[in-house]
Amino acid sequence: MSDLDPKLTFDSFVVGPANRLASAAARRAADSPGTSYNPLFLYSAPGLGKTHILTAIAHQSAKGEAKKVEYMALEEYLERLEGSLQAGQGDGVYGELDILLLDDVQFLTGQPEAQEMLLKTLDQLSTAGGQIVLASDRPPADIDGLDARLLSRFSGGLIVDLGPPEYETRVAIILRKSEERGQTLEDGVAEAVAKAPFKNVRELGGVLNKIFATQELEGRQVSSSEVTKLLQQQDQVAALGGGSDEFGSFLTELASSVAVVVESKEEPWRKAIREAIESADRQGFLVHRLESQFGETEPKGWEKLVATFKADLQRLREIDNELERLGNPWPEAAQGVLMDPDRLEEGEALLASVRERQRPFPRLGDGPLLHDLSGFEAIALKAAAQFVGEEKPEYNPLFMWSGNERVALTLLAAVGRTYKESFPDQRMAVASVAHFAEDFIRALAEGVAGAWRERWWTVDLLLVHGIQELSETERAQDEFFHLYEALKRRGARMMLVANRAPSSVESIDERLRSRFEGGLVLELTSGQAVDLELVEHAAAAAEEGIFVPDLEAETKKGPDTGTMEPVPAALPEPPSKGGAWFPGPENVVIHWPRIEELLIEELD
Repeated sequence: MSDLDPKLTFDSFVVGPANRLASAAARRAADSPGTSYNPLFLYSAPGLGKTHILTAIAHQSAKGEAKKVEYMALEEYLERLEGSLQAGQGDGVYGELDILLLDDVQFLTGQPEAQEMLLKTLDQLSTAGGQIVLASDRPPADIDGLDARLLSRFSGGLIVDLGPPEYETRVAIILRKSEERGQTLEDGVAEAVAKAPFKNVRELGGVLNKIFATQELEGRQVSSSEVTKLLQQQDQVAALGGGSDEFGSFLTELASSVAVVVESKEEPWRKAIREAIESADRQGFLVHRLESQFGETEPKGWEKLVATFKADLQRLREIDNELERLGNPWPEAAQGVLMDPDRLEEGEALLASVRERQRPFPRLGDGPLLHDLSGFEAIALKAAAQFVGEEKPEYNPLFMWSGNERVALTLLAAVGRTYKESFPDQRMAVASVAHFAEDFIRALAEGVAGAWRERWWTVDLLLVHGIQELSETERAQDEFFHLYEALKRRGARMMLVANRAPSSVESIDERLRSRFEGGLVLELTSGQAVDLELVEHAAAAAEEGIFVPDLEAETKKGPDTGTMEPVPAALPEPPSKGGAWFPGPENVVIHWPRIEELLIEELD
């Protein structure tokens, strides 16, 4: 433990979306060994912070009750274990540790004896309440020939990946490293360096060393305009293998000549796979799929293998671009997924969830506001005005019913228009019970029920008509109950319309009935005529792709009053373009469910 780098602590580890889960889980393992995630398995491409986190766990644990901590690479672990066996000390040398930190676990490939030894150590430590943290350059499932029992042990703990830091985190890393070195950077330098396409933090550190050396040796500050030149020089040095003298030039020419000869004799399949691996690796994609085929013999169907790999990368780029266009606020969910072609299905599911969360609700067409109405009971108009007022409504939900439901629908529409005029930035959902049920069935069929709930559960005003039709539903009724509870907790407003009182609605959950009756229930016995021109305008708007609720689709003459009243019609289908529906530009996107709550708990 004494030879650990004292600078590699949690305090010096810059946390961003790509490594937040790993950092939080590692802190928990250090502070409470063996109590949460055991084993904790961290993986990433080289240079993204695995060693830093393992070292930080060792330092952090020394501050707590964990006194026996060992950190080593896999090879050292095996050498020590073999030595203890030869000395007759048995294979329980690590059984009394509080924390065992093992790096480079990917080298278990092709070592069945080593896997057996590690399995015994894991069992001993787990039984004794010790913590195991392992690190690898690939996930357990990608370690060739890994014993199924080990894979099961790893999967029984927590497996977390560390992705490449995004731009903001790279800037933070640069500023942190500058501070550690006692250096200051001119304005714009950190940002210019962070924009370079580094594969990992080590490469970024190499450029910073060049900048620091220039400032120290030349006694001046490097400007942001010089960063591009320094980056080019760094690339040249990397290409030359170091140095720029005549010998370096000779090595470069020799290497180029050898490369030409080798490539000219390279088998087509090997060249195609190699070039695909190199291209994908430069862009930061994981290449395990192709690496596993890059052996001594020609893989069967390698042309299709390479073509499929490239197609998957292209689709990941398209998903990434679409998520960026939609304003995806959850980069940590996409970070590891969008760089791994083997997780394409997860990427598609993420995009589908974001699109679902962004779908617009049906919109009210033009029509009267509350102050335009007349002929309704005074108590109904007063309750409706208070319901959409600045202050929190005294009665929530507001339940209106009438034997002629069209009368209640007229008031519901006026409430919605008045609310939208007063609170244009608030989210309003207008729907019939039938539409609600159909929409839920669609979400289930498309596998986006979680995002569907998040979409409905975050509205500020819910207007639902045809409440009596809940008696004809089963699962949708249950979903409506949970929606009601979620909105009630948030303080959202709910107005419900039916053709009968809640007590007369048959076959509904008594919990729902009691909640309806717990608000304000009003019967409407009179109403107002609807202007025919406004109804026609709303119908025309529907043809242009605007969602218009049932009440404004048609009109007919009332049987007794001689007035014109709205008649329900079928809700229009979503507008389409080329066979697909594209939602409007609603800029609030939330992915549901939250992955961090599924993977780990209380990682603060």
